[in-house]
Amino acid sequence: MGDQVFHLRPANGKWIEFRNCSVTVKISRRLTRTIIHGGEGDDLIDEGAESAIYIVRGSLDLDQYKEVLAIFRGGQPYIHEPYEEIEKKVVFGRFEFDGESKEFEFEFIEDIV
Repeated sequence: MGDQVFHLRPANGKWIEFRNCSVTVKISRRLTRTIIHGGEGDDLIDEGAESAIYIVRGSLDLDQYKEVLAIFRGGQPYIHEPYEEIEKKVVFGRFEFDGESKEFEFEFIEDIV
């Protein structure tokens, strides 16, 4: 898969470490666009806010699967952001797991607090 280490924890719990992962981040800015029909062009306004989506891929065993599923169903977790190296509160947006290959994919959406 990858050679990164990823950390996840429930809101009030201990960190879980995932080794040999791949972590992708997509950061977007919030924009407002106003288009006036019949006029020239449009107005594009940068609202200054950012939001990030993290995709984590790797493999895990059945015990880890159960632990992650409990976090997925249990409220807003925290991740250790691997590039900025800070703790971030996130929403666990998606959890995919292939029982045959043991490969997973997580999607986390940053919660701006």
